[in-house]
Order: sequence, then structure tokens, then C-alpha cells
Amino acid sequence: MPVEVRVDVASPTIRAVGISRRYGGALALRDVDLTVQPGERLALTGPNGAGKTTLLRVLATALRPTTGALEIGGVDAVRQPSRARRLIGLVGHQSYLYGDLTPRENLRFYGRLYGVERMEVRISQVLEDAGLEARADEPVRNLSRGMQQRASIARAILHEPRLLLLDEPETGLDEAAQTALGALVADWARQGRSIVLASHRLDWAQALTDRTLVLDHGRRV
Repeated sequence: MPVEVRVDVASPTIRAVGISRRYGGALALRDVDLTVQPGERLALTGPNGAGKTTLLRVLATALRPTTGALEIGGVDAVRQPSRARRLIGLVGHQSYLYGDLTPRENLRFYGRLYGVERMEVRISQVLEDAGLEARADEPVRNLSRGMQQRASIARAILHEPRLLLLDEPETGLDEAAQTALGALVADWARQGRSIVLASHRLDWAQALTDRTLVLDHGRRV
């Protein structure tokens, strides 16, 4: 049985204080403070190697910070990462989908993990939101990179997370799909979800978000 996660709805979606992450002798993140409120959309930018992906992975609890404190929806994400993950949806460079399964079958698998209620209805809804209805029953491995990215977006929003982390989500999407993604981001924010979007396309990212955090050599600048 999935464990119910109680969250403080009045707390910031993200509260990070003094986050650093070290790889061997190199510091990828240096004392980063960050607060993101419910419904807020943040663009994360900076040059290659600035620490954008590392910060997203720390926020996603895929990496443990070397130092610092992190709360997701009031949950201590350093001490209780499994509880925090239930509040997070992630679209990254990997799809986290099983290639031999169809998008619909992948969503059923993740739906069981998250204990999604009225699962078939919810699956149909997110497939429609991602523009994937016509290809929902083909093996993921047979889909184009753009269609796999759409399936990854559907997976990330299936359990209605409080926080969406998007690492270059436009990769592989054509112009129409990027426009649709922008509409989804706006809709998610209206529903009170927070979004952190990392992209090399500064103009595109800023058009979708409320404010911008610039990283350079692991620091806020």
C-alpha cells in the first residue's frame, strides 16, 4: 500500500538553505539558497557546467547534498527522501520508461507505484494532455525521441505532484509540441503546482516562467 504523505500546504514548495554538492575534490554547487512558492514557475539557467542539472537532481532527491537543508512541501527531503519523492514529478534526460512497454502500460506501472485513484481515467487524461493518445499503445522503443519525451511528461504528471522539475523538457519536441508544453506549464501553475525549468534556451524558458535563477560555477549570480 502506498504511504500517504501529509504536507503543509502553507509552506513553500521548495525551501533550500546552503545547498552544496561535492564530486571528489570539485564543488558542483556552492551554498545555494532557494525558495519556491506554490504555483511559482522558476527558470534555471547558466552556462554548461554551471550546476543546473546537479541542482535539479538534488531537488529531485536523486542526489544527496553534501551540506545544507532541503524541504519539499514541508517534508525534510534529506532525512525522508522517499516521502519527498511522492510530491515530485521529474522530466530529465532519461525517460524512466520501459522500452518494451507501451506508454499506457508504463503509466499503469507507475500508477500502481503511486497508488493513483481512478487510474484508467487519469491515464487517459495525461495521455491527452501530452498529445500522445494516437501512439499510446505502441512500444516506447518504437517511438521518436519527441514522442518519448511526451510519454515522459505524462509519467511525471500522472500522480499530480506538487513540484515539477523539468530538465530541458523541450528536447526532441517540435514547435507545436513546445507550444503545447508551454500551455501545460501555465495550467500546472494555475493549479498551484510549482515548476523549476532548466533550459539553454533562455528566451523560451523566461517566457514560461515568473523569475529566473542564474547559476555559474555552482553559485547563484
